[in-house]
Formats: sequence, C-alpha cells, structure tokens
Amino acid sequence: MSQVRTTNWRDMLQRIDPYRWELPVDYKPGMRVPARIYADETLLDIAGEEEAIEQAANVATLPGIVWRSLAMPDIHWGYGFPIGGVAAMRLDDGVVSPGGVGFDINCGVRLITTDLREEDVRPVLKQLVDQLFRDIPAGLGGTGELSISDAEVDGVMVRGAA
Repeated sequence: MSQVRTTNWRDMLQRIDPYRWELPVDYKPGMRVPARIYADETLLDIAGEEEAIEQAANVATLPGIVWRSLAMPDIHWGYGFPIGGVAAMRLDDGVVSPGGVGFDINCGVRLITTDLREEDVRPVLKQLVDQLFRDIPAGLGGTGELSISDAEVDGVMVRGAA
C-alpha cells in the first residue's frame, strides 16, 4: 500500500525553537534544500494564511540553491519569492530570479558577483562581516556624511525637509 503524502505545511513543519521553524525537503516534490522560517507563532500564522510559507518552499526548488530557503520575520506574500525571503545560488548551476530581488519597488536588495570563491572567503569570513558592518550604515546609531542636530531633526519632523 502506498503512502499518501499531505500537502499541508503545518503537518510537516518542524519547530527548532520558539523562533525557528523548518520544512524538510520531502515536504514538496522538487525541494532541493529545507525551507527555514524565522518567526514566532503569530507571525507564522499570518505568513501561512497569505501563502508566503508555500513561496518559501517553492524557492527551495530553484536550481543551484545553497543550504536553505530562508524566510525572515517580515515574511509575507510576494511575486515569486516571499517578501523577506533570502536564497543564495551557486554561480555555475544557479538562477537569477527577478522575483527574489524585489524588482517591483526596488526594496534595496542587490546582486553582487566577484571572482572570490567560498574557499577564499571562509578563512576571513568574520573579518569580512565585521568590515561590512563598519562600512555600511544600518539601523540606529548608523553614521553617514550628513550630520544634523536634534533641533534640525525636530524641524524636519514638523515642517518637512524643504
């Protein structure tokens, strides 16, 4: 007697801890890697209602995908990839997917190619990440070329940047 496989992601989702979940590669035919979701239960329910979990599983079927299809806590339905989806692809057999780049509103996601290979980067990965963190302003406390006072910030908030 053959087994009937469920297609409901909730039946196959594995809880790693309160904020990490994973769909195994046998969830959907063609998945090459698991789909990892970073969310609490409330966010997971919302993402599931709008099919974003299915989109994360679909990304896991793409040629050349490495390690996992990832879904960050801001996951929600997108065009192809879920918004908040992350995937790394091998150069030799992977794909470039406009749906993974946020082409509709240009969410700031970028593609970069280099001549570096994994074996070149792995020994200096921590230093590389630390340097990128220092060089790329992000979040609170980030610095840039423009320096304005608290009073000027208040003025922009009240009158705009005109």
